[in-house]
Amino acid sequence: MLVADADRWNVNIHFHDLLVDAVSGADAVLDVGCGEGMLARRLRTRSSAVTGIDLDEPGIDSARAQSPDGEIDYVHADFLDHPFEPASFDGIVSVATLHHMDNVAALTRMKELLRPGGTLAVVGLARNELPADALGFAGSIAAFAWYRTFRKRWDHPSPIVWPPPQTYRQVREIAEGVLPGVRFRRYLMPRYSIVWTK
Repeated sequence: MLVADADRWNVNIHFHDLLVDAVSGADAVLDVGCGEGMLARRLRTRSSAVTGIDLDEPGIDSARAQSPDGEIDYVHADFLDHPFEPASFDGIVSVATLHHMDNVAALTRMKELLRPGGTLAVVGLARNELPADALGFAGSIAAFAWYRTFRKRWDHPSPIVWPPPQTYRQVREIAEGVLPGVRFRRYLMPRYSIVWTK
């Protein structure tokens, strides 16, 4: 049964506002790992051109079915080698997708596809390093439990990679190496964000 976007919640959806706000005002936006298109549909309310790309064919089929007007361009392809033109987008977003790919290759590709002045915003997940991350790990469990008490969780149909291959520290180091001046932030939910303007 199809669940209306407004009735959906999970940790990834919790961060959609952050991503939408980060690229607000961008004319052409790319959603990397768009899945069934919920974030792309949100982006389309603020941007004149939105492209969603995903390797999961059922996800893309579902996205197209939920956007029958054709206002969003959904591409079933591998983001790392799809022949987008360099500097094609004013904004690039991605949620819970970076850990499905080689981080250096993916961030480098996003950087290449972004126009000067454009913004890249990523929300991802990574592994804790215990015992160093014990406090963050405990906080994540508490925050997630609190939200689950008040929100009914929607299980997305997209493929899952678990555990994530990189730790939070490793992702931060990679992001800082590829995107000089990047803003990296870690959240309790547990997620991190990467925001960078070219």
